[in-house]
Amino acid sequence: MVLKNKKIAALVFCAAALMNLAGCSDTEAVPAAETTAASVSEETTETTAVETTEQIEASETTATEPEMTVVPLIADENGNLMSQFEEFELTSEDIEDGFWVDAISSSPAGDDVSPQLSWDPVDGAGQYIIYMVDISANYLIHWKAEGVTETHLDRGWADSYYFGPYPRPGLTNTYDIYVIAIRNPIDRLRGSWHLPNENFPLFLAHLDIDAEGNTGNIIAYGHISAQYSVS
Repeated sequence: MVLKNKKIAALVFCAAALMNLAGCSDTEAVPAAETTAASVSEETTETTAVETTEQIEASETTATEPEMTVVPLIADENGNLMSQFEEFELTSEDIEDGFWVDAISSSPAGDDVSPQLSWDPVDGAGQYIIYMVDISANYLIHWKAEGVTETHLDRGWADSYYFGPYPRPGLTNTYDIYVIAIRNPIDRLRGSWHLPNENFPLFLAHLDIDAEGNTGNIIAYGHISAQYSVS
């Protein structure tokens, strides 16, 4: 009887040992490998979800804001960048004998105020854009304005984004003004003020596309050019 009980005890012990080895104990502990795999799986799922969200957002952005190919304007033999469009007459009382008067300059002799400009209203124009650039200094922008609705601007009209001509002593630079009549608002007025802008011909071309992505936004333009020098 004792021997039989010892055999039963041994069998129970072996069975318990086998259950532990097989991970079948009462606590049903999850092996470390399975825990790691689950964690990796959750992280992978979260990463995939983030990537999917980013892909969707990128897709929506592409769908709602398609990139448009814009060809920079090319200057004609007179340096005019907009000769392909209809032109209206633009005049200024602040040009004398082909030179800008001292008053509009930022030199010691000037008052650093924007020049007087006049033009006739353009049919269909919702607003006018103004750029003044130094074409001798890689299209350095001296003046930029949008949302202009007047067609006669007194000297000193600009209250911001104007910096008068002031070339280096001994130099004579050429300063062009463009007034562009557009139909609809634009997304933004491109170009860094008071800095050279080698892409200025591209900025002008962008005016032909309105904020909604419609082309044919430029109706006509006015252009004047004059020099300024500092002795």
